[in-house]
Amino acid sequence: MDATNPKDHSAARADDAAPTERIAALPWPALYEALDAHGNALIPGLLSAKECAALSARYDDHAAFRSRVVMSRYGFGSGEYKYYAYPLPAVVQDLRAALYPHLVDIANRWNETLDSPVRYPASHADFLARCHEAGQQRPTPLMLKYGSGDYNCLHQDIYGEHVFPLQVAVLLSQPGNDFSGGEFVVTEQRPRQQSRAEVVPLQQGDAVVFAVSHRPAQGARGAYRVNLRHGVSRVRAGQRFTLGVIFHDAT
Repeated sequence: MDATNPKDHSAARADDAAPTERIAALPWPALYEALDAHGNALIPGLLSAKECAALSARYDDHAAFRSRVVMSRYGFGSGEYKYYAYPLPAVVQDLRAALYPHLVDIANRWNETLDSPVRYPASHADFLARCHEAGQQRPTPLMLKYGSGDYNCLHQDIYGEHVFPLQVAVLLSQPGNDFSGGEFVVTEQRPRQQSRAEVVPLQQGDAVVFAVSHRPAQGARGAYRVNLRHGVSRVRAGQRFTLGVIFHDAT
C-alpha cells in the first residue's frame, strides 16, 4: 500500500471519531514505509471540516497564542504565523500526545541507522520533560496564515538542542474553495546530487508527517544522511490556514 495515496486511507475520514481514535486506526506500517522511502507520508482526513473551521476561527484570539511572526520581517517568506501558548487547545494537545507514540519508534530507528546516540522516550510527556530541563520550555505548535501572494521559504524547524526528527502539518483550509496555489513542498538534498522537490497534495483536514531536518537512506556503502527542507509555494488567491504540530519545545 502506498501511504501517499489518499484513497488508501478513506477510513480515516470518519468525522464522528475523535482525533485520537483516528490516529490509532491509521495504517501505520504503510506510513512508516512512506517515511522511509520519501521522508514524508500523507494522512487524509486527520481532522474534520468542523475541527478545521474551529481552529481557524481562533486565529484572532490573542489569548491563545504566545507570539506572532510576520515572515517578511525575517526573510522567511510572506505571510504570518502564531505560536500557541500553554495550555494548548485540546485538539492540538491530543494530536501531539497521540501521534508521538506512533512516531517514536521510527525516530529511534532513524537515529540508530545514522549512528546517533540520541534515543527518545516512549511518551511525549517524558520527552517534553527532557526539553524543559534543558531550557526548551516555550510551546512550538503553531498556526500559519497566508493570503494572496504569500509563501513560506524552504526551512527546518529546529528550536534548540533537543529536536524530535518528525513533525506534522494539517491543512485547515479547502483548496479550490478557500484558496488556490499554496502547495506544501518538501525538498531532499542527497550528497553530491541535485536537490529533489516533491509536492504533497493536501485537502482540508489532511495531514503530512515529514522529517524535520534529515532522514537515513541506503546506498551502496550503507546508510547515509539525506537533508530535508519544507515550505509552501505562492498562494495565488484566497486565504490558507495551516496547523503545525512540532513535538519539541523551544528555548
